[in-house]
Amino acid sequence: MSLHERLQRRIQRYGWDLAADRYEPLWQRQLSPAHLGLLALAAPMPGEAVLDVASGTGLVAFAAAEQVGCSGSVQGVDISEAMVASATQRAAVLGLEHVRFARMDGEQLSCAGHSYDLAYCALGLMYMPDPVAALRELFRVLRPGGRLAVVVWGERARCGWSVVFPIVDAEVNSDVCPLFFQLGAQGALTQLATDLGFEDIREQRIESVLEYADGAEACDAAFVGGPVAMAWSRFDEPVRRRVRRRYLQAISPWRVGQGYRMPGEFTVMLASKPRAMA
Repeated sequence: MSLHERLQRRIQRYGWDLAADRYEPLWQRQLSPAHLGLLALAAPMPGEAVLDVASGTGLVAFAAAEQVGCSGSVQGVDISEAMVASATQRAAVLGLEHVRFARMDGEQLSCAGHSYDLAYCALGLMYMPDPVAALRELFRVLRPGGRLAVVVWGERARCGWSVVFPIVDAEVNSDVCPLFFQLGAQGALTQLATDLGFEDIREQRIESVLEYADGAEACDAAFVGGPVAMAWSRFDEPVRRRVRRRYLQAISPWRVGQGYRMPGEFTVMLASKPRAMA
């Protein structure tokens, strides 16, 4: 593992620990079209064993748990200990014994091969230093004939909030998520999946609108509850004021009254592991 990859894993692990408490209030509604699209494309069946990689606070895992029922099981994994703790606590409160969560690196899954009927990775692959390794692991843990459903952010130009990355990079050499939008390019996921041996691949795009009540909410979503939370935590107040001002200026074309309606795009892919494996 290279020094760069170790740095990226550290940024993601501790950055999402910082963002965990604010993630759902700031992003659940915005990401709902992607999650619903993923679940519609690959609906869990009663009794199935489901893996949810980069599960976060369990938004997809809990929806899947409802559909597989008590005869099935859902395992959610995430690199962030705080995210896992939040999801585990909710599962306990809800009394859901068939959904469990564990801290795990998506590129090195501590799961036996041929264990799952369905695997999800909802808006997590872009954050991984080696997404090919993550897809290879997903291929390994799926049973023959098992389905993989992945969603990533789409084209950079179609995601209004994407300006947050250069704004943060101008203040600190964060190098966060260098492949973030490359995976959302037309056919990129399909090519990766094909190269790894998946078949019956389908890819589609979901256009969305990210709505924020005001500039404060838009800034919190961009800086506090998302992928640059680690860098944000290290900014002093003058830098925070500067990046907030630059971000609000960059997203001003989508201002409506006091709020914002920014474009967003997701790329969703469904693939299957061949039934006849050597």
